[in-house]
Amino acid sequence: MVRRRGERRHAANADRFRSSTTAAAGLSLDEAARRLTRHGPNEIPAEPRTPVWRRVLQQLRDPLILVLLVAAALTIATGDLSDAAVILLVITVNTVVGVVQEVRAEQAVIALSAMSAPAARVVRDGAERAIPAADVVPGDLVLVAEGDIVPADGDVRAAASLLADESSLTGESVPVEKAPDGDRSRGTVSAGTVIVRGRGRVVVTATGAESALGRIASLMGAAPGLTPLQRRLARFGRVLAAVIVALCTLVLALGLVGGQPVELMIVAAISLAVAAVPESLPAVVTLALALGARRMADRHAIVRRLPAVETLGSVTVIATDKTGTLTEGRMAAERLWTPHGEATALGTGYEPEGLVVRDGKTVTTGDAPDLAALLRVALLCNDAALEPPSDGSAEWHALGDPTEAALLAAGARLGLDRTALDRELPRVEEIPFDSGRKRMTTVHRRPDGGLRVACKGAPESMLRPQVLADGPGLLTRAAAEAEALARSGYRVLAVASADHEEPPERPRTWESGLSLLGLIGILDPPRSASATTIATCKRAGIVPVLITGDHPLTARAVAERLGIASRDEEVTTGQRIREGTAGELTDVRVYARTTPEEKLDIVEAWREAGHVVAMTGDGVNDGPALRRADIGVAMGRRGTEVARQAADLVLADDNPATIVSAVEEGRRVYANVRRFLLYALAGGTAEIAVMLVGPFLGMPLPLLPAQILWINLLTHGLPGVALGAEPVAPDAMRHPPRPPEESVLGAGLWPRILFMGAFVATVTLVAGVWARESGRPWQSLMFLVLGATQLGVALGSRARPGSLTNPFLLVAVGAALSLQTAGAYLPPLRDLLGTEPLPLPDLAIACALSGLGHVVMRLQARLWPERPPRAAP
Repeated sequence: MVRRRGERRHAANADRFRSSTTAAAGLSLDEAARRLTRHGPNEIPAEPRTPVWRRVLQQLRDPLILVLLVAAALTIATGDLSDAAVILLVITVNTVVGVVQEVRAEQAVIALSAMSAPAARVVRDGAERAIPAADVVPGDLVLVAEGDIVPADGDVRAAASLLADESSLTGESVPVEKAPDGDRSRGTVSAGTVIVRGRGRVVVTATGAESALGRIASLMGAAPGLTPLQRRLARFGRVLAAVIVALCTLVLALGLVGGQPVELMIVAAISLAVAAVPESLPAVVTLALALGARRMADRHAIVRRLPAVETLGSVTVIATDKTGTLTEGRMAAERLWTPHGEATALGTGYEPEGLVVRDGKTVTTGDAPDLAALLRVALLCNDAALEPPSDGSAEWHALGDPTEAALLAAGARLGLDRTALDRELPRVEEIPFDSGRKRMTTVHRRPDGGLRVACKGAPESMLRPQVLADGPGLLTRAAAEAEALARSGYRVLAVASADHEEPPERPRTWESGLSLLGLIGILDPPRSASATTIATCKRAGIVPVLITGDHPLTARAVAERLGIASRDEEVTTGQRIREGTAGELTDVRVYARTTPEEKLDIVEAWREAGHVVAMTGDGVNDGPALRRADIGVAMGRRGTEVARQAADLVLADDNPATIVSAVEEGRRVYANVRRFLLYALAGGTAEIAVMLVGPFLGMPLPLLPAQILWINLLTHGLPGVALGAEPVAPDAMRHPPRPPEESVLGAGLWPRILFMGAFVATVTLVAGVWARESGRPWQSLMFLVLGATQLGVALGSRARPGSLTNPFLLVAVGAALSLQTAGAYLPPLRDLLGTEPLPLPDLAIACALSGLGHVVMRLQARLWPERPPRAAP
């Protein structure tokens, strides 16, 4: 199969249009939008990337990091340099991971610059010349031909079979015919679109910021806000700081009333404050997000912004584009109808492999002569070509009109050979398609010397007595079938032919006296994984909505087929949104004929209603909505670079099912953050309770400051961080997401924290009272029991008890318990912590109580399980 020069250029430019990968210095999409508005006409000058020091400061502005900085300052003030070093290490790791993730994400090329056509052919002073696309100005006469990327917006002044692919700007699956006498959509072209057939002359009307790309760029300025987890942790940090200050002040007052030295009690109060701060929380969050990003990368999802991992777990609404996202972004001739029956063509993309099924059985040209005649004429009356995979790609590509390419693929699936057909029936004449006739006709020489006419076109232009010689009964049947296919979202073509022994006297009669062979229903088919993905999201309590620039009938058909909406549900349009007659936007599930501005309005309406919104898309027109949503998800292969740059998550395999995996990872992250908070705050509560209640039981200072900090270092250190690596719970995708307004300690977590804190404190105080009454070193025993019991709670906090899914936690708990024991036996640590060695029976008691912590943690999880969120109404 030979590729024409124009076809070769079209394929190359279309690839660059859809997925530019030219290397460039890291430039954020926000800044690109501002500079596209500031500069012109068609280029975005390069500027240096954001300084590293500014990125570091942005990371340090996190509320929990600020709490840790204060905690580090307090530990340095108490002279506990080891604990200060641990806290500062946590801050450093968290900051480095965040900065590295941002830098990697910004190393892709700026999308709008990459999409600009490198050159343009213009007519100036009566002479044709090639100039850089950046030099095109309003008023220029630009020549466009098959394969060209349109360099600027303009009015069509002359056209010959001109067809433009505008799917990335408008969402339309089908290329749009362009003509000088057409309406606004047909009489204009937009910058960045691709000419797939024909040639034309265009007078430039807008460039740079005033062009279609520029207007979309101006909508990209809104930077993403805080993620749901960041908002929850910020609220939690403020409340925790107030509670800690109040309780530590109370401990200080009680100690002074009990006659303890002022200096000792100040140090004890500061130490208790440090112990109550879960300083490992940022490390836990960072580790959980990093592990989630790595797991998602293994599943072909590239995380561009680390907090996006958790955001997907909080999503309540998924707003998805249609073309190229839920659908393949390729046309397919799927439904075949002839007067003798119906059939379905099955296959993938434009690959000429597959089958045709009629009445549940696979048929070929010999089994179904009526289908063979239908598709044989569709192949003859065709100017497209199919290109086999190349450059490492596994997909076949369309050269020319995608609709005609779909006909070629369907013919091959029935067993027809296009090359052999062209040799058998060479074309001798043609009448090109035009918008007035809405038909295309070709004439072919038969082997016996006669002529065969092949004609295809829109049903309204074909199913007429002036064109067809068939009786009114057949025309009525065909018209009813064409209407039914159109209501189901198909683009319908009627195919007819006639044989002549010699040319007619008047060439116009080529398109009269034809015999109807049948109808072909063509559509952009849904991806194989789309329906399953939508069903899984709905089971997980996530509301799917469809936002597309395509026709309402097509949008409804796809939404119904995928389970997004039923046949009876309303479909609203962009025009109704503009006119203010669409009603409450959150009551609708399908939106059609939408512009980038209206997609923004829809996303913002759902967000203002209190939802966490994920937007998925692949086109330039999806960029602003991807940017404005709580999380943007772009297609990696077929997606435009604009969409990839605007998104937080890129699906490298274009598989919608990857979104389900990403949501699951997000829920795992949030569950592990809550798991750590239960463990860490229960331990902090126990330490505060021991320090508050101990003086009333005859223990003026139950634990020394150094002992508190040591316990805090061991329990909140490696074991706490290891909890962030816990696997996802088996039922994670069987309940709705957490309400956005719910506290991170909501859904019954606070009572569980208080219960476990009270239990650990009670066990510690009982052990201390028993040891003091029996003349044992009570403070050292309390030191061991408090630390060991907390470690038992850590083991009881596992998502899947009894398994080895997170061996790091087992190792961390074992190491922490060994170091806790060493604090009472190794002379250097004894001197540092003020402990005494315990007899082996007492050590055995402390270790046994550790097991009690594990048992009670599991028991309370069974008796008072976490309340699952309720589904949204």
